[in-house]
Parts: sequence; structure tokens; C-alpha cells
Amino acid sequence: MQKNEFKYIYGPVPSWRLGASLGIDPISHSLKQCVFDCIYCQVGRAVPCSMRRKIFVPTYSIVSEISRLPKTLKIDYLTFSGRGEPTLARNLGELIEEVKKIRKEPVAVITNSSLLGKKDVREELLKADLVMAKLDASTQALLKVVNNPVKSIIFAELISNLKHLRRVYKKILALQIMFVKENFNHARSIARIAAEIKADKIFINTPLRPSECMPLSINQMGKIKKEFLRQGLETISVFDKAKKKTSPINIVATLRRRGASK
Repeated sequence: MQKNEFKYIYGPVPSWRLGASLGIDPISHSLKQCVFDCIYCQVGRAVPCSMRRKIFVPTYSIVSEISRLPKTLKIDYLTFSGRGEPTLARNLGELIEEVKKIRKEPVAVITNSSLLGKKDVREELLKADLVMAKLDASTQALLKVVNNPVKSIIFAELISNLKHLRRVYKKILALQIMFVKENFNHARSIARIAAEIKADKIFINTPLRPSECMPLSINQMGKIKKEFLRQGLETISVFDKAKKKTSPINIVATLRRRGASK
């Protein structure tokens, strides 16, 4: 197996949330394809794209790469993520089904929650074993500051869609929340909304990989965690868990999609 032969999969990366996570990029575009332009994004800023779903990478191309992985490769999760919002890929559901035929590991999808209002997206996510959805704000104004979405995204609808997903999705639903100085003082209101959504796990993060935002301190993250614990939520901070050691199959491709670790 040549480490440079993979174009659409990357890692495994040492994820503090998912262990040894093999990334699957169903977008794999030269430019980031996302309906958000988050101020902290480690793959860089970009003008938000259309919410129209399309096939970026043929299913057979990704299946071919997954098939070439050695069965002995140690992976905890197969994770759909990469250079954009994975639910923009119209073949996401098919990809999840096909990957599960080849590998025994559970499948995770990391999403910014923007397309959860689409019935087909929700139905495709039902095939995954874990969905990790973004929630960085508690108001429309804060959503604009931190995530800078396309104008058609309404915060109240985003929360309603997350609640809908929770009602129909019976596997592990996690909320991932990135804290920076812009939303640090809103932790209590974000925690209250998270409690309404009734997610199984809360992952609170701060930019430890290079980005335009400075990370919060361990002390600040500890204060944030207390707000979520007060709501009775199972909450894990990026500072709580050590990362597994992993050996990426393609270092360049991994850095391109994930950024460097500090």
C-alpha cells in the first residue's frame, strides 16, 4: 500500500472525541465547500457556498480506496468530514451503506447542522452510528459573528431541525461546540439550548490547531464545562482526554483537511 495513493480518505487522526478516526472526505474539492464561514476554521476562510446538494466524488472512488485499506489497520471510527460540509454530498447515504459493507467500525458524520431541515439529509444520517452536530451560538446575531452562514440560514430553524433530528435519530447524537472569545460569555445560554435538544454527549472545544482565533485557557474551558454540567449534560472538554497515537496513511492529505496540531 502506497501512502500517496489515497485522494479521498485521510488519517487515521488522533481524535479526542472519536479515538483513531479515519477521515472520509465526500467533498474533496480544491476549495472549501461549506455554507458556513466559521471564524475559527482550521482549513481556512471561504465565501459560503450554495446549499444545493450534489455529487462531488463518485461513490465507487471512495469505496475503492476503503477497499484497499489493510484489514489490520486500527480504526475506532470511520468519519465523514473533510474540506467542507459532508451533508452537501448527495451520495452521503449511499456512501455510508457501502462503507459499512467493507469495514466493521462504526460510522460517524460531523455536520454543521445547516442542512438538517432537508428530509433526505435526515434520512441519510439515520444510517450513521454517531452524528456530531455543530452548535456554536444561542442567537441569530451570534451565529452571524461566529459561523457567518449563508443568509438563508435562520438560527431558530436550525435549532428546530436539531430537535427534529433528535426525535427520529435513535443512535448517538453529540453536539460539538467550539468556544472562542466571541461566544465565551454565551456559554450559559448555549448550554440551555443544548439541554432542550437532548443530545447524548456534549463536546466542548477551542481552537488548538492553527486558525485565526486564539484558544481559550484551561480555566476558561473549565468554567464553560460547569454551565453544561449544571444542565445535567454529559460533557467532555478537549482538555479532558489524551489523544491516541496514530500513523496517517497520507500526511499531506490529512494536513490539507485538518490543519496541523499544536
